[in-house]
This record gives sequence, structure tokens and C-alpha cells, in this order.
Amino acid sequence: MTYDQMISSTPAVLIEFYATWCPHCKNMAPVVEQLSEILADSVKVVQLDIDLNQEAADAEDVTSTPTFIFYNNGKEVWRQSGEMPGEVLLHNITSRLS
Repeated sequence: MTYDQMISSTPAVLIEFYATWCPHCKNMAPVVEQLSEILADSVKVVQLDIDLNQEAADAEDVTSTPTFIFYNNGKEVWRQSGEMPGEVLLHNITSRLS
């Protein structure tokens, strides 16, 4: 599946670009897992390792990890890099659902 197919496969998609060697990504892993469970009925959560998906990371101009990009109906509506509390991540997604 291509990146474009991924972001348009369902109306709401959260992409996390991460790296296995990134301590901030490791700290966010349980947050993302919990968020995925909470939003299972409304948001598809996809995690992409930048080392294995360099082309997509370059195309999306991802320069740090973790980087979260939220798409609604195939359009980017929010992006942020770095660690953040789960409530902040959840709010940034739910406030942009249509």
C-alpha cells in the first residue's frame, strides 16, 4: 500500500513517523497504543519507521521523530513533532474530526 493509499484508506488517519532508536518515540509508544484503542472506531493509526519508510518520510518533509500527522479525508489537518501528553495528542485529533 502506498502512502497516498494509506492516508485516504479511511476518512481519519493518524500517521506517526518514528525510529526504533529514538528515546522520545519509545516514550510515546504506550501513548500511541492507548490512543489507537480509544479511537479504534473513528481513526486509523499507522506507525511508520523512518528507517524503513525513508521515501515517505522525505516526501512528507519529516525531519525529527516522533512526528505525528493527522489526515482528515485525505488532507493534512494537523502536524506536530516531539513527545506530548496523551491528552494533548487525543485533543488535537478529536478536535479535528469531522
